Amino acid sequence: QVQLVESGGGLVHPGGSLTLSCAASGSIISITHMGWYRQAQGKQREWVATIATGDSTDYDDSVKGRFTISRDAVKNTMYLQMNVLKPEDAAVYYCNVAGLERPSYGGYKAFTSWGQGTQVTVSA
Repeated sequence: QVQLVESGGGLVHPGGSLTLSCAASGSIISITHMGWYRQAQGKQREWVATIATGDSTDYDDSVKGRFTISRDAVKNTMYLQMNVLKPEDAAVYYCNVAGLERPSYGGYKAFTSWGQGTQVTVSA
């Protein structure tokens, strides 16, 4: 079973920066997709950014130019560098990872896992 542990959330003033981390552990064979999502209070969860095989990246227009997604393939860890934060960026941020894992009975199977979420608050 693949587990994700997020860290890096907190309180920041508008215009400030934060870096989120998401570390994946378990019997991982390969990771094909890593992404960040966020859910503001009273709103639905929305996609923020994705990094895929070959380190291709994609961003929602609302964060493009301000956020940078990256990963350390050796450590199975993903990052989200968030700059010029705005009050509307405040939300619980979740990481999502998909790929192949090796179950206890052998062979392989596809997995997709979610992190526990980390709160980002942007306030003066």
